[in-house]
Amino acid sequence: MTALELRGIEATYPGRSSSLKPVLANVDLQVGAGEMLALIGPNGSGKTTLLRVASGGLQPSAGTALLDGRDLTALTARERARHIAVVPQDGPIPNGLFVREMVSLGRTPYSRLLLGPTLHDRQAVTWALEAAGVENLAERFLDELSGGERQRVILARALAQQARVLLLDEPTANLDLHHQVAMLELVRGLCRERGLAVLTAVHDLQLAALFYDRVALLSAGQLVSQGSPEAVLTAPLLLEAFGQRVVLSAHPTHGVPLVALVPNGNARRLTASG
Repeated sequence: MTALELRGIEATYPGRSSSLKPVLANVDLQVGAGEMLALIGPNGSGKTTLLRVASGGLQPSAGTALLDGRDLTALTARERARHIAVVPQDGPIPNGLFVREMVSLGRTPYSRLLLGPTLHDRQAVTWALEAAGVENLAERFLDELSGGERQRVILARALAQQARVLLLDEPTANLDLHHQVAMLELVRGLCRERGLAVLTAVHDLQLAALFYDRVALLSAGQLVSQGSPEAVLTAPLLLEAFGQRVVLSAHPTHGVPLVALVPNGNARRLTASG
């Protein structure tokens, strides 16, 4: 079942000269319930813009963004927030808030005027703190946390929304190796258990190969290829999109594509011992 669908999307930003190419052009993409789709592509290829269109935060200049078959523009911001949760790459972090208060903001789409949180709200926040592995930080101030800890708190806030579509923009950018794997294993588990549709802008091609069902490659605002990681993560496609040579082999434990960079000249080189 398709949860999120983008049809013929063209997008630009207010104030951008009409003589310039649109940021996105003629993009068709679908994400089904229980599926994880990775957006890859060089800087400036349109990944974040596509996520903004998918969230309803940016109205396309052409084409349609659909949630369960309904045009996102027909939904209020409150309705969209009940169905779509967003984890931005560099979202604003308010000062003076405890972590639990920050995660509780995920319940805002369900809040009742002049009434406090319900039992379900409190349970959702507690679950989100535990799921994101930040329950031990609940009573600390946000501004006391490291960048990686804050990123996990932002994920917890999104989980507290209990939305069916999860949009993530470079969610592992500030995380160490262990927490990169832990975050994506968590998201993949929730995707399967709760039928979430997950669309993620991914910088690390190896993580895309290991954790995502499908990969969509953007270049200069256009969708170059989409399919399984094996179909998209190929040396010719990556060279064309990124301008960088790679060598691919099978991952030693999972068999997915293992992406190895080929340096252009001045990298350290091991020499055979005599």
